[in-house]
Amino acid sequence: MLGIRRLAHPATERLGKCLVEDVGVPRSRLPEMIEAIEAAGREHEVFIATVAHAGDGNLHPTFVAPRGSVDIPDRVWATAAEVCRAALDLGGTLTGEHGVGTLKRRRLELALGPVSMAVPRSIKAALDPLGILDPGKAI
Repeated sequence: MLGIRRLAHPATERLGKCLVEDVGVPRSRLPEMIEAIEAAGREHEVFIATVAHAGDGNLHPTFVAPRGSVDIPDRVWATAAEVCRAALDLGGTLTGEHGVGTLKRRRLELALGPVSMAVPRSIKAALDPLGILDPGKAI
C-alpha cells in the first residue's frame, strides 16, 4: 500500500505542473475538508488530487496546473488559498507535517494574524536592517 501512495505524486505530475499543499484538520472534520477541496476545485476549474493520512487529519491536496505551464497560474494559487482558509475555518492548520517554509509564507499571516507577525518582523528589522539575511523569507 505504501508503494502505491508513493506513486501518487509522480502520476499526478504527468497531468501538469503541480502545487502540493499540506493542511491538517481534526479527524472529525475530514469529510468537510474533503468537500471543501472538491468545491474549490470545481469553482476554480482546477484539478486537485488529494492524498491523506486520514488517521491524523493530514491532507496533501495537489493542485494541477495545465500541462506546459511554466509557473503556477494565479487561479491555481487562488484555489490553494481557498483550501487553506477552509482548513483554518475547520479548526485546522496550514501545515500538518512539513513546517511553514517558503511555500507557506504567502499564507502565514492568514494563520497567525497581523499582530503575531509584527513581533518577529520587528526583531528581524532590528537585527537585519538591510534585509540581507535570508532575503525573501517570511521572517
